[in-house]
Amino acid sequence: MEALFTQWIQEYGYIILFLWSILEGELGLIMAGIMCHTGHMTIPIAILVAGFGGFVGDQIYFYIGRYNKQFIYKQLKTQRRKFAFAHLLLQRYGWPIIFVQRYLYGMRTIIPMSIGVTRYSAKTFAFINLISAMVWAAITILLAYFFGEQLLALVNYGKEHYYIAIPFAILLGGGIYYYLHKVTQKVERKITGEKK
Repeated sequence: MEALFTQWIQEYGYIILFLWSILEGELGLIMAGIMCHTGHMTIPIAILVAGFGGFVGDQIYFYIGRYNKQFIYKQLKTQRRKFAFAHLLLQRYGWPIIFVQRYLYGMRTIIPMSIGVTRYSAKTFAFINLISAMVWAAITILLAYFFGEQLLALVNYGKEHYYIAIPFAILLGGGIYYYLHKVTQKVERKITGEKK
């Protein structure tokens, strides 16, 4: 199974990277950085493909918001608080929020949709989104490329000692989730406090 997966990555790596970047991205970008490190991908093409994928993904979310307002309000009732928070972020910080939205935990799909719901310029959004996506792809892929040896050693160790890797991954994931959740709550309280 592992050999088949490796073969797919080698044959269809750029297509997989593009699609993965549309949907979410970070893990795919880290894998692309490792593939660049091993010589199965080239850095400039990987960055362009991943950046363009991230750009397309956010454009899709933006236009979902722009042309499906009623559907969004109906279907995403549970996300209303996040939508309100996204609007506050846009009002408070303006265009830089578009640039950094892909780094905000739990807000990556909400912010483009909520901006699409407003009258914000589609051309301005697309321009900032493109630059942001390329910077995001370059930073993530280059970091994974430079630390490729260490990441490969970690993956190999995890395969051999999965019983250690699983609880470590759960603790690490839980710690990252808790930290990002607290940071988001803190920013939200600060912005809503200023709004009042």
